[in-house]
Amino acid sequence: VNLESKKPRDKIADWFRQALKKPKKMTVSGESHPSEGSQTATQDGPLPQSSSSPTSRSSQPSCSSPPSYNCSSGMASTLQPTQMDTSCSSGRWSKDYDVCVCHSEEDLEAAQELVSYLEGSQASLRCFLQLRDATPGGAIVSELCQALSSSHCHVLLITPGFLRDPWCKYQMLQALTEAPGAEGCTIPLMSGLTRAAYPPELRFMYYVDGRGRDGGFYQVKEAVIRYLETLS
Repeated sequence: VNLESKKPRDKIADWFRQALKKPKKMTVSGESHPSEGSQTATQDGPLPQSSSSPTSRSSQPSCSSPPSYNCSSGMASTLQPTQMDTSCSSGRWSKDYDVCVCHSEEDLEAAQELVSYLEGSQASLRCFLQLRDATPGGAIVSELCQALSSSHCHVLLITPGFLRDPWCKYQMLQALTEAPGAEGCTIPLMSGLTRAAYPPELRFMYYVDGRGRDGGFYQVKEAVIRYLETLS
């Protein structure tokens, strides 16, 4: 009887053991499921970062480019005034032009080359060229006088055509009258002439010889810059 009673007990014990084992399996599977969930969560965590990292990387150039542009533009805007200030003083801006080029009609091409050289230099000299900058409809004499008075320096492009033209002689005399005591204000550039043909009105000042490789343009530019540096 005892053996028979033990058998049901053993069956009941086995049933409880199996019943107890199942929740353990549930808890194990449950623990594994949160771990899987945690893995997916951790996987999902970096996934948005990795997915957003390309966008952030792609957006970084667009975000970083404007500051670099501003810096470059900022640097560019600061360099230009310093270059201007080192080449001349603040008195430069008291007049509209740095140079007024006086020339004959047949020397227009040479005058244009000189103006292009001066304006394209690092100093960015402001030039007045009669046929380009004169006011349409204005009186020729009035425009010349206004240009001379509005320019710091006067470059006289003295050539055989300049000496033959009475209007050019008037320009020369007007330039000398405009600033009679300003040393270095009037800059003669003589080309295609000998020293004997140098105008007597200019014998008291040195001239730039235009027979060089650059036509004397560099010396003219340096003379203008030196004069502008004397302004206060």
